[in-house]
Parts: sequence; structure tokens; C-alpha cells
Amino acid sequence: MECKVKWTGDGMSFLAETGSNHALVMDGAPEAGGRNLAPRPMEMVLVGTGGCSAFDVVMILKKGRHAISGCEVSLKAERAETDPKIFTRIHFHFRVSGKSLKPEAVARAIELSKDKFCSASIMLGKTAKITHDFEIVED
Repeated sequence: MECKVKWTGDGMSFLAETGSNHALVMDGAPEAGGRNLAPRPMEMVLVGTGGCSAFDVVMILKKGRHAISGCEVSLKAERAETDPKIFTRIHFHFRVSGKSLKPEAVARAIELSKDKFCSASIMLGKTAKITHDFEIVED
């Protein structure tokens, strides 16, 4: 996996190009010289972690032939107050929708993601206390 991150020369904005040929912009907070034009780099870490875990949950439920129609995950994170301001706590709240989804199947998918498949959350779990909960929405 590769990427390139380049300072745009304007404030604290950076342009990232991924190995899969996608581009995105990151920016800093105004108090750090940014213009608040794009997500912060640490927000991108959190977003990527949520995407990684949601991807796993959907894939696991689909492979199990469960009638999943939607998956949304909200993450709330706390960071250390001093540098390096690592994540110290992250809570995942999954909202999974479908027909006749069994709570034990959803819980198992989340556990498999947490313990086996989601590289991002497993890595962040080395420094942060990670918790999960979920709700099921019937279609």
C-alpha cells in the first residue's frame, strides 16, 4: 500500500493521493494555521477505522446470507491532552438495518471485525480502549 501527501503551500492544507489513484484534501484547524477547508488528519484516521469496521460487518453478514440493507457506524473518540495526542478511547455504535436480522449474528460480525479483520481498529486498540454497541432497524 502506498500514498503520497503533499503540502499545497497554502496554510496547512495537504493533498493526498492514494495508491488506488484517489485524491483527498486534509486541512488544519485555524488555530494551527489551517483554514478549516477539509477534515483533519486525525479525523481521517477515525473515518478510515469506521470504514474498515463497517466494511467487515457488511461483508460478514452478506457472506452469512443475512438480509442486510444498511450499515452505519458512529464513532466517538477521546484523545490524550498532551502530545502525542493519541486516541485513548473510541466507541463504535453500529446501526444495522435489514429483514429479520438476528442480534447474535450482528454481534458476531462486530466481534469478528474487532478481533480478527479490521486492521485499523486492532492497531488503534493498542493505545485506545475500544467499545462497541449496536442497534438493529427492521426494514
